[in-house]
Parts: sequence; structure tokens; C-alpha cells
Amino acid sequence: MKVLVIGGGAREHALCRSLSLDPDVTALHCAPGNAGIAEVAELHPVDQLDGAAVAALATELGAGLVVVGPEAPLVAGVADAVRAAGIPVFGPSREAAQLEGSKAFAKDVMAGAGVPTARSYVCTTPEEIDEALDAFGAPYVVKDDGLAAGKGVVVTEDIEQARAHALACDRVVIEEFLDGPEVSLFAITDGTTVLPLQPAQDFKRALDGDQGPNTGGMGAYSPLPWADPKLVDEVMETVLQPTVDELRRRGTPFSGLLYAGLAITGRGVRVIEFNARFGDPETQVVLARLRTPLAGVLLHAANGTLADQPPLRWSDEAAVTVVVASHNYPGTPRTGDPIEGLAEVAEKDAPHAYVLHAGTRRDGDAIVSAGGRVLSVTATGTDLTEARERAYAAVGRIRLDGSQHRTDIAEKAARDARAAQAARG
Repeated sequence: MKVLVIGGGAREHALCRSLSLDPDVTALHCAPGNAGIAEVAELHPVDQLDGAAVAALATELGAGLVVVGPEAPLVAGVADAVRAAGIPVFGPSREAAQLEGSKAFAKDVMAGAGVPTARSYVCTTPEEIDEALDAFGAPYVVKDDGLAAGKGVVVTEDIEQARAHALACDRVVIEEFLDGPEVSLFAITDGTTVLPLQPAQDFKRALDGDQGPNTGGMGAYSPLPWADPKLVDEVMETVLQPTVDELRRRGTPFSGLLYAGLAITGRGVRVIEFNARFGDPETQVVLARLRTPLAGVLLHAANGTLADQPPLRWSDEAAVTVVVASHNYPGTPRTGDPIEGLAEVAEKDAPHAYVLHAGTRRDGDAIVSAGGRVLSVTATGTDLTEARERAYAAVGRIRLDGSQHRTDIAEKAARDARAAQAARG
């Protein structure tokens, strides 16, 4: 099978890495890709928001499967254009992708499906905004209704900051604050059958101790030793399957990757948000643990035959990923700085630790930064403690002027898991 992956971030590098290890994949292409993806796939220039251009490239390459990575092409209808060309595609239609493209649409679907979520108001005027902020009180949760690359949500005790963010949006969802730890759970679906993956937890704030502004994600880990063993089954029953059934009932079947962002509250599991694609950086750790070859699973989803997929096989190992971001991220990042130490990681840390590229490009013989999140350093180990040690050892070899990373990814979970293990003797 020839596979074409659309996108150019660390999520797409993780997908390409897994697909490159699949014996059924005879040729791997990525458009537009990045400097790291170029090591495992052939790169092609394409406007990833141009459905006709993506479909034409897939046709020209003779692709047997197209995997659309980011949300913007999905919301732009790229998957529809590829399907219309008769090529299997992993990714929802433009209509179904509104589950991520519009927070208000997602709330409406959840209401129809009886999915537990935060109470909310959809606001379009300053008066509605003030009423909603007053109704819920602090901490204020304000979400841009549209796509915002992971930066459209403000959670703050400061009402003026909350109001300013709300007024800057054309349409905004203001909702009650959900307490408790957050969990990301991905599920692959063909619109009928739902196949959950292993849960992960990511770290949205820029700085250690969950301080600083929200980002697209600064790191992640899997598995979650603290989570209820029945969590996945519960979310399947109360969230994932009802959502897929509701979208099919509405005539907008969802085929692709359904991502549920969850809060484990004192009142039970609540949905914070849905995404219509693999999450970044959670994909990096989830795929690091997946043992089932990836291409066949994605093709089953694309062809509507997911019920034929045997149960997924998973490694018992833990995985941790640490994002190395550029100077000033999540503000306007500085780019063009050379990245050193990548060969050192490949030589000294493989196969337990490796680097997935996000915002990079080749400049002559050098690889330089080309975005806010530059690299995802990913490692596996027998437990979270070992995976963390390996990830941070590899991070320590990388040199990028002005770069930043969190030092506490999975730290509490690893410490708590070790303490629980010691208590058991």
C-alpha cells in the first residue's frame, strides 16, 4: 500500500514513523512534511488546505490511503475532495469535522447524544458575554468558537482578561469550569464501529507547575497509572459511541479519529472538547506504545470495515514526550536558529528515545527551527520514571538557542506510581 500523509508537524512525523515500520506500506509520502519526516517519507510541496491539489497529488502518486493530520484541512473539506477522487481517506468530512471546527456545534451534538459536558452559553454580543461570565463566575472558561491551533481557550480568574478574549472572538462559548485531572482519549471510527486507543495526558501550560499561558501542548505521557481501569469502557459507553451514533443519525457520519478531551470531575467524566484528528503531543506517546501495524487499522476506518479489525495490541511500556519550543513560544516564535545534537541522540539514545520534528526545515546542511513547537523528544521505558529519564537525557543533548521546555512532564504521575508500587511491596 502506498500512503500519503498530509501535514508537517510532530503528529505527522509520529504517524509517518509508525507507518514506515508497517510491512504493508510499500511507499510513504508526506505533504508538505518537515526536515525529520524527510528521513522516512518522500516529501511533496502542496497547499494542504487545497482539496483539489491534495486529491490530484494522491492520484498522481497512486496512493491507496490518504491520512489527513491537521484540523484545518479537515474543516476545509480536504477529505471530501480525496473521497470524491475515489481514494480511501482517513479523516472526517467537512461537515463532521465541525465537531472541532465549531465549539457550538459540538455542544449541540453532545446535547443530542446525551454526552456529559460543562454547562455553557454561546455568545455573540458584549451583553451576552457579560451575562455568561456573571452566571458562571471565576475561574472563567472562554473558548473561541472556531479553530485556533490549540490557543483559543482562556481559563482565568481575571474577569477583564476573560472579557477581552471573548470580545476578540466573533462567536464565543463561555462555560462552567470543570475541576479534576484531564485525560485525552482517541478513538478510531468508521462512522459506526468505534475502536478506542490508550488514554494519555498532555500538559497545556507553557511553564512548569502548570503556570504560564496555554499552548498547543508541551508534553504528554501514557499510560495513566492513576486512572480507573474502567475509564476507557466508561468513556466508550457514555461519550464516544453516543457521539458517533448521533452524528450518523444527523446524516453527517464521522469517519476518522475522534479525540475526546475529558475532565475527571468529582461528578464523573465530563467532555471538555472534541477534536477531529490525532492530538499533538499525545499522538507521539500513544503511537509509541501501539504494536498493531497502523496502516491496516486506518484503512479499515476509511473503508467502513473497522468491525473486521482484530483487537489492538499494546506494549506494556510507558512513553513520555517532551516538547522543545522556540524562544517566545506561544507568542510569535523566533525561527531560523540551527538545531544541534540530533545525530547525537540518534547515536546514543536509540531505540528507546528518538526525536520527532515539528517546526523544522533544512537550510543547506543544517536543520533550523521553523515554528513555535520545534521538536518532540519521545522515549519509552519499563515505567514512567525510566521513560522520563530517557526523554530528558535526550533533551539534554539538543542545542537550540533560546529554546524552552518543561522539566516536569509526567513527574507527578511517575512519582505517585513509584510510591504506590513501594506500598504494595
